[in-house]
Amino acid sequence: MNDLLQATLSGLQNGLTSLPLGSAMDNTETWQQQFLQSGQPEFQDIAREIGNLQSLLSSGSLSPTAIGNSLAMLGDQTSQASHHAPADLKADLLKLADTLRRHSSELLAHAAK
Repeated sequence: MNDLLQATLSGLQNGLTSLPLGSAMDNTETWQQQFLQSGQPEFQDIAREIGNLQSLLSSGSLSPTAIGNSLAMLGDQTSQASHHAPADLKADLLKLADTLRRHSSELLAHAAK
């Protein structure tokens, strides 16, 4: 899980548009499967929101507002889940939560223009 977390953080560092859609879909699919299999309700909630994000990304009509709201929800859920994570993952999960929220804010600001 740590390798997947590092790969996700690395992929998001340069912004959402630098990540090819195929790579983003593969990454979200891997996370979704991990969370669905976890048996933990907070992780299964994240898996459901990842499914929502995947639907938004594959709909053919990308909505910055809808994607921004989904990223914000994932950021909040990731932050909450970090409270139950092992100590060696906690800091990176919080970094991921902050990154998701930052990208959300950027998308929502762009959509408001």
